[in-house]
Amino acid sequence: MLEAATTIDYAADMRWKQVEATMRRNGYQPDALIETLHTVQELFGYIDENALRFITSKLPISPSKALGVVTFYHYFQMKPAGKHTISMCTGTACHIKGGEAILEEICERYNLHPGETTPDGKVSLLTVRCIGACGLAPAAVFDGEVVGNLSVEKVREQFDKWMAEEDDEETE
Repeated sequence: MLEAATTIDYAADMRWKQVEATMRRNGYQPDALIETLHTVQELFGYIDENALRFITSKLPISPSKALGVVTFYHYFQMKPAGKHTISMCTGTACHIKGGEAILEEICERYNLHPGETTPDGKVSLLTVRCIGACGLAPAAVFDGEVVGNLSVEKVREQFDKWMAEEDDEETE
């Protein structure tokens, strides 16, 4: 359930006008929900409780239904993603070839679970059902690039590289 509202000046951020335009294009009907959620995800990078409040104040949809849609579909994120993303494939081929063991090692080593981002915001760990790279199993997507024939060492090396990066403000 959604918590108490945080005060946001929706008029000050032009992105909300784009979100409302999506709803208006669809006649403020309930079937505008998915397209509206996609618009919010694209504009903000995630869909938080304030976004759900805004949407449900304009569309004839209950907050619980909107939240149910957001949490059901893997595409929608309720928290900002990290600077880098590892999307581990959990499909059958990747599972059989050791993907689950790699995922468990990453979770243990970095105290991070699928769907979470490191406290410093550097890396998000996601799981996906299949990335269509079964011949490369176990596989993952690192920042949009499919990487196959993974090992714990390969994933750990990439993760550590990202974690060691300096923040943008510090390097400029």
